[in-house]
Amino acid sequence: MTSQAPVHRDAVPMAGRVLCVLGPTNTGKTHLAVERLLGHKSGIIGLPLRLLAREIYDRAVAIKGTARVALVTGEEKIVPPQAQWFVCTVEAMPLERQYDFLCVDEIQLCGDAERGHVFTERLLHARGAQETMFLGADTMRALIRRLVPQAEFIARPRLSALEYAGSKKLSRLPPRSAVVAFSASDVYAIAELLRRQRGGAAVVLGALSPRARNAQVAMFQNREVEVMVATDAIGMGLNLDIEHMAFAETSKFDGISIRPLTPAELGQIAGRAGRHMRNGTFGSTNNPYGGESPVLDPEIIERIENHHFDPVPVARWRNAALDFRSPQALLRSLDAPPPREGLMRAREADDLLALKALLQDDDTLHRAKGHDRVQLLWQVCEIPDFRKSLHDGHVRLLSQIYRHLCDRDGRLPADWVQGQLTRIDRTEGDIDTLSNRLAHIRTWTYIAHRGSVNPGRNRDKSAGWLDDGALWQEKTRAIEDRLSDALHERLTQRFVDRRATVLTRHLRDIKTLAIRIAEDDALMVEGESIGRIVGLRFTPDGHETGEEERALRAAAHRALGPALEERAREILGLADDRFGLSPEGAIILKDDPIHAHGTALAKLAKGPMPLEPKLLLLADEALPAEHRRAVEERLQRWLDAHLRQHLGDLYKLRDADLKGAARGIAFQLASDFGAVLREDVNELLRAMDQAARHPLRRLGVTFGEMHIFLPKLLKPKPTQLKTLLFSINNEKPPLSPPPPGLTSLDIIEPRPERWWLAAGFLRVENRAYRLDIVQRIAEGARKAEHDAKHPPALFSISPVTPIKSAEEKPEEAKPEEAKAEAEAVAATVEEIEAPAEAPVEAIVEAEAPATEATATENTATENTATEAAAGETPAADTPAKAASARRKPRPDGSFPPAVEWMNLAGCGTEQLRLLLIKLGYRPVQRSLDDGQPAIEMFVRSGKAIQAKRQREQEKRQREEAIIKDSPFAALAKLKQR
Repeated sequence: MTSQAPVHRDAVPMAGRVLCVLGPTNTGKTHLAVERLLGHKSGIIGLPLRLLAREIYDRAVAIKGTARVALVTGEEKIVPPQAQWFVCTVEAMPLERQYDFLCVDEIQLCGDAERGHVFTERLLHARGAQETMFLGADTMRALIRRLVPQAEFIARPRLSALEYAGSKKLSRLPPRSAVVAFSASDVYAIAELLRRQRGGAAVVLGALSPRARNAQVAMFQNREVEVMVATDAIGMGLNLDIEHMAFAETSKFDGISIRPLTPAELGQIAGRAGRHMRNGTFGSTNNPYGGESPVLDPEIIERIENHHFDPVPVARWRNAALDFRSPQALLRSLDAPPPREGLMRAREADDLLALKALLQDDDTLHRAKGHDRVQLLWQVCEIPDFRKSLHDGHVRLLSQIYRHLCDRDGRLPADWVQGQLTRIDRTEGDIDTLSNRLAHIRTWTYIAHRGSVNPGRNRDKSAGWLDDGALWQEKTRAIEDRLSDALHERLTQRFVDRRATVLTRHLRDIKTLAIRIAEDDALMVEGESIGRIVGLRFTPDGHETGEEERALRAAAHRALGPALEERAREILGLADDRFGLSPEGAIILKDDPIHAHGTALAKLAKGPMPLEPKLLLLADEALPAEHRRAVEERLQRWLDAHLRQHLGDLYKLRDADLKGAARGIAFQLASDFGAVLREDVNELLRAMDQAARHPLRRLGVTFGEMHIFLPKLLKPKPTQLKTLLFSINNEKPPLSPPPPGLTSLDIIEPRPERWWLAAGFLRVENRAYRLDIVQRIAEGARKAEHDAKHPPALFSISPVTPIKSAEEKPEEAKPEEAKAEAEAVAATVEEIEAPAEAPVEAIVEAEAPATEATATENTATENTATEAAAGETPAADTPAKAASARRKPRPDGSFPPAVEWMNLAGCGTEQLRLLLIKLGYRPVQRSLDDGQPAIEMFVRSGKAIQAKRQREQEKRQREEAIIKDSPFAALAKLKQR
């Protein structure tokens, strides 16, 4: 802040003693100055920071009372009528009156490029009637001796030692450490790392309001966090319990360029480590972006440890006797050269830059006429730019304020000011948004406290710019407090893990922790939630280190044991309908009021058999062993009942009293979750005749063209359980089962073929088909092949007569007149690839109703058969019927695919083509009739025919062996003799 109260050199006598108390940090200089201030009848002290001014004001009020102590800063004025002692920031010191004692702290800031001219003005001209005291570093001794020859000097040694401790990683910084960086982004990045590694950090930046900084400092002082991250503002007189100071950076941007810190600046910051008689240490640490720690030169380390720094060569100076006759005269007076040696012209400060920017505006130049208007313009330019937006919003704001003051008799319009405050008075948003609003309201807090010169009217020159200034001061202060509190809350939420801070404070004395379990199952330690009980487990919320997590569990054990016992007793008394099985393979507690998706109590793992998964209880070690066993037994009983309820046919098949090959087939079906490929059990099938298969059929087993399966297990719930058990048995993450109600579906992601088989589907390229649908299409293809060789119009058997395999044909005598016809049927059946049985019964399910197309097909076929049986030619009411009546036999059995099959499978032409190829057919080009164009048909592949012939040969050999060993064969031989 560059605001500077006017100095009246003649108002303060120069007879008082000028005492300079110089020395490094932690020498007790400020404490001595406060004692001397309150020891005089009146006094004033100027401090470099508003935050420090507030701290000293509170100490003075505690001794002298609120009625006799004043606080004056650019943003805050508390001036009781009978005030005797004034605590101020250096820029805001009211020097119009006389004080017995006057003190300026951190006088070495005379050399600061931006603020130095204010401190130099106080050094040269501000005096107390009886005593003047300047506090600062010993580097000012020679310069003060040149500028103030009558000054006396007192050297104050440091009360504790300051030692170099080397470089340490952020995760290994000792407790009570402060990390220094020089930009808000770096401070935030370091604080974020410390939150993850150390549980959190307090954040102190110059851009924070005093209230927000106080709240952050209080967290560190109260040991809620063990580390602080700050900018170099920490080096200006804040009294903190810091034991180690770590530099993450040693260079800073000074407003013009990035430059390395001087040894004196490094020493000023490092000197904040150690307080009173406690020694302090300093060093470096890694930067927030993973780089190496900055290297401190051994010479600089030695100078910091011994407090040996180069003297300040010159003091920054700017003319304080300003000429307000015209804007040009004001600029000339501000540009005046230093009057003596030891002084150097100050860098252009924000107020001068604002003045030059405003004078570029013709409207401002038009109003800046006369002494009062020019002086008013300078007062407006002194408004601090807390947002650091000089070349944008701040200049526009200053221009508006100046116009209003000129046009409204030195007053700002209340409605306009209220509109400005309303836009700022919002506490939502992130840290950067709140910081920007806070900087803006600090500007308005300064304006609310600012005195004004009335242009052209006889009015009190100390009057404010706002009517009822006290009211506006209360408004701006209230908004600043709300924004400060919101910013502190956001900083704490982002950079402090409350769970970790609880552990940090009480890690050494776990027995003192106050622990309870809240209604939402959160485990509260010292009022902070550090985890929660989920089912029978305690789950910490944070990511504590190993030592902290062990301490946390040890502390929580007192509350966890009884709570988990009570939970176990509740679980033992629940009905079966309160439990469920999640898609991930966990037994869950349903209808949990806290956890909407259920609370996991146990999970399933691979067991000794595919249908016997292992149950793993999800319980904390604090649950006693007897309760653990009881809950495991209860959940195991539920799981057994649940699996048998939905997979009962599979368990019956596994446990059935079967023998021989049937027993082997049953074991294979149980191991593969209800479906196997025929080719995988060919050896067993060859050993089974129809009588041997009958026990399996009674248990619900279907012998299909390609698969042997249990149709009842194709329903949604069994399918979900089968795929889950398959994944568990193969120790793979569970995959979502096929959606219910689909007879086929596209394969979006690759899955094992055995998984599809367990789900009851056949995978063909990138599509899967339900097994019962595959079987029905296979039967349709067999019938179409038969009808191609023996068209219904030329063959007297009804096309709807079920085609039975030879092994199912009853061995009964037939009339002679039907003998030829029966032989023809047998010859047709012998061409079928695999032994077939009666058509698979339609599985009546809510999710897979028979299609209308299928019903239409059956009705049409029955009508055709009826007409043929009556000896009548079917009416050729459709092209298909007409073609059927004229169709000639095709000896190779080629047939076109039926549209009804696509409707049944829910697939397209190309997909049906691939399915038929999978079923053992190959595409060929054939004509339905002479003279018609060739179309794609299907005939049985050579491989399938060869396999069929091999099976037929094996069947004949078995039958011959049976006949050879039978009593009828022996009797025939006797008759032949």
